[in-house]
Amino acid sequence: MLWFYRIFFLPLLLLASPYYAWRMLRRGGYGQGFGQRLGFFPRLPAKNPAKSRIWVQAVSVGEIEAIGPLLKQLAASGQVELVLTTTTSTGYALARQRYSDVTLAIGIFPIDFWLCSATAWSRIQPDKIVLVEGELWPEHLQQARAHHVPAYLINGRLSDRSFARHQAWSKFSNALFRRFHLIAASSEEDARRFRTLGLEPIVTGNLKFDVATTGPLEMSAKLALRQSLGFGTNANTVVILGSSTWSGEESLLIEALQKLRANHIDARLLLVPRHSERRGEIIAELKASGLAWHQRSTGTAAPADTLIHLADTTGELRDLTRAADVAYIGKSLAPHEGGQTPIEVAAAGVAMVYGPRMTNFRDACKGLENAQAARKVTNGQEAITALTELVVHADQRLAAGQRALTWHQQNRGATHRTLELILGK
Repeated sequence: MLWFYRIFFLPLLLLASPYYAWRMLRRGGYGQGFGQRLGFFPRLPAKNPAKSRIWVQAVSVGEIEAIGPLLKQLAASGQVELVLTTTTSTGYALARQRYSDVTLAIGIFPIDFWLCSATAWSRIQPDKIVLVEGELWPEHLQQARAHHVPAYLINGRLSDRSFARHQAWSKFSNALFRRFHLIAASSEEDARRFRTLGLEPIVTGNLKFDVATTGPLEMSAKLALRQSLGFGTNANTVVILGSSTWSGEESLLIEALQKLRANHIDARLLLVPRHSERRGEIIAELKASGLAWHQRSTGTAAPADTLIHLADTTGELRDLTRAADVAYIGKSLAPHEGGQTPIEVAAAGVAMVYGPRMTNFRDACKGLENAQAARKVTNGQEAITALTELVVHADQRLAAGQRALTWHQQNRGATHRTLELILGK
């Protein structure tokens, strides 16, 4: 199977180059570490014979966030030295910010072509490799096989789309998945899907449950955070969070806020878009709304009368979530598909609303709904109605938030289970 991939990958890469060049220009930052994308990873110190060198690859911000506790516990074990790579510029920046103290090196993952991959492997020389969630890099896995290095897939999951694709290309996918020494599935449903593909995963749970460990803020700290957002210090003010919103969802939340304020309800809106580069189109909507708004990336202090705070920055969602009373989970209404994570919202003890398209978090949503900790709606108008009810009825909002927090606490522990598998205990 790999010969087919190797023969056809390079011409496909060349054909796709204009598209990737456009994405680099659009999203920015991809020029950083470009040599590493070709495999020229910086030379590392000689290997410590007393430690295993583990190469961890996590594509972007979400995966970088999820593996934080695991990286720290691996480093604390004293048994390993960690090399962390990521694919996106935002993931790279966050990794350097968060994990420089627990890693030997942080860099950019090479293009999955044999020459680039082989060059990176010759420089990193790992004893084990770890991939996160749904990653399948054929050449990377082939290098692991050629070097007799065990490969681990952790927090493994299969979305509806990827599961259908793997079923359609079952021979190729099965051959790749079988190159993993171990697959640690993030849920029973994901494990079932891996089994359908003929694999034997171990269920460890979702690492994202272990990321947010501090829970809700005390009221004084929460009010201080709100004040920094320009929302004042009135404990009766209700803050709505747009958590990782996508195109069209900001309009929905602005409409909800306008209706609430028209009814003399002191609600504020904290918008955290999934892609900060969309700030231009969002700002156009904010200007058209007639509501007082502030753009976080300007670095200036938010005015005291701010009604909408646009948090167009990276890596702050977890902390900002703790300022909210109720949240809308992004990418959950048509035409979008998959959803963004509800786990950090639950960890903060915040009531939540989302649409029917949370397919990437099906198990989590099922648990939240069974616990009566989340409201699933079918369209935008139902979302506005549900958000309005939670804003107006504090008892419902607080009860749902407490149930979400309890559900989150009951599902923690994946990090310890994954750690033991990687260390071989």
